[in-house]
Amino acid sequence: MLDIQLICVGKLKERYYIEAADEYIKRLGAYCRISVVEVAETPLGKNPSDAEIAAALDQEYRRMKLPARSAVIALCIEGEKVDSREFSEKIADFASRGMSQLTFIIGGSNGLSAELKRRADLRLSMSDMTFPHHLARVMLLEQLYRAFTILQGGKYHK
Repeated sequence: MLDIQLICVGKLKERYYIEAADEYIKRLGAYCRISVVEVAETPLGKNPSDAEIAAALDQEYRRMKLPARSAVIALCIEGEKVDSREFSEKIADFASRGMSQLTFIIGGSNGLSAELKRRADLRLSMSDMTFPHHLARVMLLEQLYRAFTILQGGKYHK
């Protein structure tokens, strides 16, 4: 059974996001061991410079405790775009290469540090559109659930 960890910058506050995330975490329990780690977003002033944003993103990255033997998948706008079936194939590919732990990282409102993106084994983009990072968490959990049902031949994905 795969171990999947989501490292998310920022804490879910809205009840509807919390309930949706909890539902997919519950469903995923049949397919994998899943955990979610929230890392505090580094506060910035009103009009931060690019250097201040980069420094804040580096601080967030340093607070993340990436498991040593985990494949790291960073969600970022410049990442690869895949459909749900291709996403399930990527998960299966990691597993077939003996990677039993996958760590997905969702940044805060300013994204992810350049160093983290370089460190990632895979960079994925959800879309060319912009989504709130809290919604991205729910979307990722749903896509993970969909990927596992695809791999198991379930009927959830049509």
